Amino acid sequence: MTDTTQTTGPMMAADGTTLKSSLSRALRRQKLRALLLIAPLLLFVLVTFIAPIADMLFRSVENQIVAETLPRTTEALTDWDGDAGEIPPQSTFEALYQDIFVAQERKLHTRLGSRLNYELTGVSSLFRKSGRRVEDMGEVHQDQFEDLDDFWKDSENWNALMGTDRWLAEQNAWDPKGTAAQPAFQPRVEISALLPETAATFEIFADFVQNEDAENLAKEDPWALVYSALYNDLLLEPDMSGYAGPGSAELLEAMGAVGTFETVDYAAAFEDVDEDWHDIEVWQTIQTYSPAFTSGYFLNAVDMKKSPDGPEMRPENQQLYIKLFIRTLIMSLVITGSCILLGYPVGWILANLPARTANLLMILVLLPFWTSLLVRTSAWKVMLQQQGVINDTLVWLGVVADDSRLALINNQTGTIIAMTHILLPFMILPLYSVMKTIPPTYLRAAKSLGATNWTAFWRVYFPQSVPGIGAGSILVFILSIGYYITPELVGGTTGIFISNRIAYHISSSLNWGLAAALGAILLVVVLGLYWAYDRIVGIDNVKLGG
Repeated sequence: MTDTTQTTGPMMAADGTTLKSSLSRALRRQKLRALLLIAPLLLFVLVTFIAPIADMLFRSVENQIVAETLPRTTEALTDWDGDAGEIPPQSTFEALYQDIFVAQERKLHTRLGSRLNYELTGVSSLFRKSGRRVEDMGEVHQDQFEDLDDFWKDSENWNALMGTDRWLAEQNAWDPKGTAAQPAFQPRVEISALLPETAATFEIFADFVQNEDAENLAKEDPWALVYSALYNDLLLEPDMSGYAGPGSAELLEAMGAVGTFETVDYAAAFEDVDEDWHDIEVWQTIQTYSPAFTSGYFLNAVDMKKSPDGPEMRPENQQLYIKLFIRTLIMSLVITGSCILLGYPVGWILANLPARTANLLMILVLLPFWTSLLVRTSAWKVMLQQQGVINDTLVWLGVVADDSRLALINNQTGTIIAMTHILLPFMILPLYSVMKTIPPTYLRAAKSLGATNWTAFWRVYFPQSVPGIGAGSILVFILSIGYYITPELVGGTTGIFISNRIAYHISSSLNWGLAAALGAILLVVVLGLYWAYDRIVGIDNVKLGG
């Protein structure tokens, strides 16, 4: 009975577990070992390739600067109807005053102006000008509080009023010259309940002074914005009967006086700073770009823009990028075709010459490949001039008249000639690698069967060289659409690529969002062409050698 049970049960390994479990464990160990071996390469690819592309894609839709810099204004604009033909109400202008006041202290208003200037020209100067003048609006309230009682002039009185007793004791005991950090401001609970706007504004002020400005809060007078917040809170006449803490008498006195204070007409004040603040298009732009994420960069990248009525094409004289995309693709195809026409015979000669002669010619192919890109481009810039070597030679040969020299530089012709020369080795090397593996006996066999030279080449040799053409074409085409140094130097205004505009937005205009959107579209176009190539030719037919 015992022997029968053992033969019908699961097979066991030497350690007592089932053979199936033991095999699965061994396979898991092998997979884990393989994963650990490729982990450094995988990490390198993630950090240097995947992460930058992901960051580029995120920047192409990221738009948090508007909502983060103007939080109160964007909230106030939520219910504003931009199509009604009226500027926002007074409360929105007051929110704008509060936001710009904080932004100019943190030096963020100029960055916001630059961002919105991409969408509406002139907004950048509008924000710069407002940042310089916005403090004057708050001083109207500050002066009246200080004229009412000297209590409001002293920063120590403000700290005692707004901070907790424990924080105030720690702050007074803190040595600014010591190594200990400045005690973080803690708001007084009773004041936060009575004067919520004042407490919130003072917290922003304290955080800025202690953490961003790294100054002693006890020595800093409150912003004028704090006085404006106090004015608003006291106008609501909060119940002070239960408060007997620091400044209680001064608060009661101020509450009785604020009704007689001079008020600020924020809409008129901003109009006094710049009349454009009463331009509805400015407010529509702020409202349109309030969300944290936007399609605006992608719309700009295809010559469109966001408007209150939805996406629409830009005026014809502002359309640029679609034309550049088309030009980039067409010129890259022309350069790839030129490289095939020039590189194919060179690859064939290299593959069929004796090894010694072929190696010598290969050095001639690689020699310019090893020369600096800038040197080669500069050489073409000299040779293609109207008074350059090529035009002089053509005039000497009588091909062109001296007064009709060819325009070969600062146009598309110059870009195609220079880039064809620069990228030619990338076509020759794959072609040579594939052609070297084609047995010459195939051609001799075809001819011995009666084929002409052309028929033997076209029906026998050429199909076997197609994988080399495919590999070279992919290399040359993808390198072409990303080139920007050579088109910048020899292309002029009509020979530049979309990559030149991407480089311009990254390094000069600092419009990284638009640059990221242009790069993302270029990436999608390349992937689409790669997919089409795979469907038509088959990526398995691409070879770099035997």
